[in-house]
Amino acid sequence: MSETVENVACTVCGCVCDDLRITVDGGRVLHAENACSLSEPWLLKQTSEFFSPAEIDGRPVTFDEGLARAAEILGAARAPLIYGLSRSSTDGQRAAIALADQLGATIDTTASRCHAPSILAFHQVGESTCSLGEVRNRCDLVIYWGSNPVESHPRHLERYSLYPAGRFVSGRAERTLVVADIRETASSALADVFVPVAPDGDFSALWTLRSLIRGWIPPAGVDTGAPRDVLEDLARRMKSCRSGVVFFGLGLTRGRLGHRNVEALLALVRDLNDYTRFYARRMRVQGDVAGADSVLCWQTGYPFSVNFARGYPRYNPGEFSANDLLERNEVDACVLVGSEGVEWFSPAAKARLREIPTIVLDYPGTPTAFVPQVRFTTAVYGVHRAGTAYRMDEVPIPLRPFLSLDGPSDAEVLASLATACHFPASDQPITIGPERERQHSPRT
Repeated sequence: MSETVENVACTVCGCVCDDLRITVDGGRVLHAENACSLSEPWLLKQTSEFFSPAEIDGRPVTFDEGLARAAEILGAARAPLIYGLSRSSTDGQRAAIALADQLGATIDTTASRCHAPSILAFHQVGESTCSLGEVRNRCDLVIYWGSNPVESHPRHLERYSLYPAGRFVSGRAERTLVVADIRETASSALADVFVPVAPDGDFSALWTLRSLIRGWIPPAGVDTGAPRDVLEDLARRMKSCRSGVVFFGLGLTRGRLGHRNVEALLALVRDLNDYTRFYARRMRVQGDVAGADSVLCWQTGYPFSVNFARGYPRYNPGEFSANDLLERNEVDACVLVGSEGVEWFSPAAKARLREIPTIVLDYPGTPTAFVPQVRFTTAVYGVHRAGTAYRMDEVPIPLRPFLSLDGPSDAEVLASLATACHFPASDQPITIGPERERQHSPRT
């Protein structure tokens, strides 16, 4: 008989919509009500059929055999890396951090290849921000800068920003939608105002807005990054709104100086709070990448790119970022907790990843671009296992399972690895790269 499970949370994107109604029968999903164009195909593929619990070089083996081989790889590694975590849950992320601490490894999240420039900007100028509930209830001016939510977050407009009726805003009729991008998109087609930003013109456009907000008119001939009259109109709208928000995406963070673009936007929002209530929020892509940042912060004090080689956490984006470590050949083994983040790596980093022993923890049926030395198939949080995912505004959302699966979660695999990896203490320094030396942490 079919069964319907209500209030299911979806982890396909950072919206983590928690109002889905899933109908299941015979270990398969029959219908996913309220699912978007991204989540529905993914949900309909979920089943209770379990694949081989472990593989070694693409060959199915028992879980214990895979565990023994993985422990052997990590035991021989002098500079291991743990990467991913954006498709995990809080307990899996905590287990990954504990393993990194035990190994003296570097641990990094997919944020280092996505919104890392935004985090660096927060360090410099801070962030005036809010929850998505605050946006829904208060904001009558909604701006998307460098983001196309219609395609990347299909229900964001519907649930949080443009269409829903809030406590102080009745709905679409009382809201103004502005989209700023270098090209027209599906989102700009819905906008009341489109700001055509020149390629690499975000910084100039944002600083021009800061000037206009303060009442200073840029002289003729100055590069404003976007049409001057459009920016003047937007500045008036920003100062006169009752409450506004700017959601910014990866389009603003790309390039060598992406963090400067985000700094300019955050400084603009800070300036606007002298005149009205205004917020800024990142558009997070992966389902629980915000959770990975949050768990790392309250476990180590740092959001990503954390190194335990000296026995305590150290933070240095670039030096300890996964892509950079791989490009410099400073990793000799890697644990991927979810392999989807590999697509963001540079070609050199991908090539290095294929050369070193790699352990992958992935959901059933997830394709990989290469055959890892060890692969564990894990249960899916929010489908087979309960858990917690953090929405893009860092609000924790409980995950409710609706299918059963006789297999381990990534937290259980990582905890088993930690138990299997009993290393003797070592005071010998390790060398990473041609001329780099760090003190190895004791392995217990």
